[in-house]
Amino acid sequence: MFLAVGLGNPGATYAATRHNVGFMAADHLVSRFHFSSFREKFDALVAEGQIGGEKVLLLKPQTFMNLSGNAVGKAALFYKILPQNIVVIHDDMDLALGQMKAKRGGGSGGHNGLKSLDQHLTPDYNRIRIGIGHPEHKGPEVVDYVLGTFSKSERAQIEQCLDLVPDALETLIRNGIDACSNFLGMAQAQKK
Repeated sequence: MFLAVGLGNPGATYAATRHNVGFMAADHLVSRFHFSSFREKFDALVAEGQIGGEKVLLLKPQTFMNLSGNAVGKAALFYKILPQNIVVIHDDMDLALGQMKAKRGGGSGGHNGLKSLDQHLTPDYNRIRIGIGHPEHKGPEVVDYVLGTFSKSERAQIEQCLDLVPDALETLIRNGIDACSNFLGMAQAQKK
């Protein structure tokens, strides 16, 4: 069994923000793989389905980004899912807008959702990172940036990323994180 997690903040106010690309990706997964409808459990919205012949539990934590680990930790503990079978899909300011990468483990890079997950699990889970670019300055501007919405042209680039997420996740489930990373690298090269 795999646990796939899209990170974001609940509520209509945050729905279209850069920080919510994980939630957007989760919605793409539900649609593509015909998962069950979302229901509330573990302080999250949860949907279930199959990808690559494996049962997958899909979570959108409803605890706000900074406390995402609460929901993910509860689900992982309940189903006894090991970190190598957990995949977190999240925004990443250290990647250019529209760039995607996959890896296992690593630091939080200042991402509060990942910090929370690291505290409740271990940093050794899989990540599918979706680049949102970085604001020019640091400090308060970063918060405004991640909680801001995409321009029309940016949204088109993000949609291309979201369309890749289902195939990337299926590749990871079937063949591992290295195959997923290679898949994303080849997909990015074809876009250029």
